[in-house]
Amino acid sequence: MIIRKAKLEDANNLLSMLLSLDKETNYMLLEPNERDNDVSRVQGMIQQSINGSNLLLVAEDEDNIVGFLSAQKGILKRIKHTAYIVVGIREIHRGKGIGTKFFSELDLWAKENLITRLELTVMCPNIVAKHLYEKNGFEIEGIKKRSMLVDGEYVDEFYMAKFY
Repeated sequence: MIIRKAKLEDANNLLSMLLSLDKETNYMLLEPNERDNDVSRVQGMIQQSINGSNLLLVAEDEDNIVGFLSAQKGILKRIKHTAYIVVGIREIHRGKGIGTKFFSELDLWAKENLITRLELTVMCPNIVAKHLYEKNGFEIEGIKKRSMLVDGEYVDEFYMAKFY
């Protein structure tokens, strides 16, 4: 398993992984078939990472991308010290330490980029992800009530943050 920064040539592989992830879990934002199947959007995400404005890590297993971590830096002056995090790992590869490795790389990037606040949201029923985030220094700041409608049911989300 290799954890590395995404490269432009990963775009098709990354899009394929994202489309599969959408079908595997109800814990990501997009539902199956809701994601735009446009590789140029993924190329744009990767390019922003390469240019240094954001971070996009991938987990690669035998030439297949099986997970990602995205960190989007705040653009405006008052939030330049922050980054919003999104993580997704294919179901078959969960529990193998990928998340922990992602967060180790994220910590290095945050320090190099003068990020002092990392933030994310996680659906309250997603106990495995919540545990991963807590294990890596994130704390619950609050609950976003009825944040999402999943399979006809409202779901709350935890607001979580980590400070340096």
